[in-house]
Amino acid sequence: MINLKKIRNLVSIASLSLMICTPVQAANYTVTSGDSLYTIGKLFNTTYTSIMKDNNLTDSSIYPGKTLTVPGCIYTVKSGDTLYLISQKYGVSISDLRQANNKWDNYLNIGDKLNLPGITSSNTTETPATAVSNTTASYTASDLDILSRLIMAEAQGESYNAKVAVGAVVLNRVKDSRFPKTISSVIYEKSGGYYQFTPVVNGWINKSASAECVQAAKDALNGVDPSNGAFYYFDDSATNQWLWSKPLAARIGKLVFVY
Repeated sequence: MINLKKIRNLVSIASLSLMICTPVQAANYTVTSGDSLYTIGKLFNTTYTSIMKDNNLTDSSIYPGKTLTVPGCIYTVKSGDTLYLISQKYGVSISDLRQANNKWDNYLNIGDKLNLPGITSSNTTETPATAVSNTTASYTASDLDILSRLIMAEAQGESYNAKVAVGAVVLNRVKDSRFPKTISSVIYEKSGGYYQFTPVVNGWINKSASAECVQAAKDALNGVDPSNGAFYYFDDSATNQWLWSKPLAARIGKLVFVY
C-alpha cells in the first residue's frame, strides 16, 4: 500500500492587499467562441434556463461578443493584487477566473473589475486576507515519484524555478476539467493518438530524479507556481505554431509556458 505523505509548508506573507468582493445581483459576461449557455451556466454556478430568463432570451442561440447578465460578484483590483492571490482568497480556480473575464495574460491595473464566477453575496465576506501558515498538502509517494521524474526529464539543466513550473503545469491540468484528474493520468495522457509529454515517448520518464527535482516536485505539490497557472510548456526552439499561438504565461530560461 502506498503511504500518504503530508508536507507542512510554512508560508510567510508580509502583507496582502485588502480583498473586497462587491456582492451584486448580476455581473456581465461577454460570450466568446465555443461558449454555450450550458457552459456559461456551469462557470457561474447557475442553469442555462436561468440565464435565458435573466436575459429575456427566447432560445439558446448566442454569439461571440454578446453580453449576458449572470449571477456573480465583482472584485475591484487593488495595489499588490495578482490573479493567483485573488483566486486563493475566494476559492476560484485561476482557469475559471481567466475564463469568466476572458483574461489570458497576467496584467492587472488598479481599479480593474473582475467577475468572480460562482461567488455570490451569500458565500463571501468582506474580510482582509491573513497570512497562511502550516499549509498541508497531501499526496502519495507515487505522485511525488512520477512528478519528480517528469521534472528531471523535462527540465534537467534548467533553473530551479523552471523545474517547479514544469511540475505546476501538471497540477494545473489536474485541477482543470479539460484534463484527467490524477497526476499519473495527466502525465500519461494520450490525446489525438499522441502522448502529451515527450519523456513518456522516449522513455526518459523512467529515469530516477535528482534530489533537486524531488524538492521542486514537493514545492509544486504545495502550491508554488512560477508558471502563473499555465497548462502547456515547450522549449523556445520549438516550431509548433499551435503552441506559440497560445497566450503567454511565463518564460523561464529556455522554457515557454502558455495557457
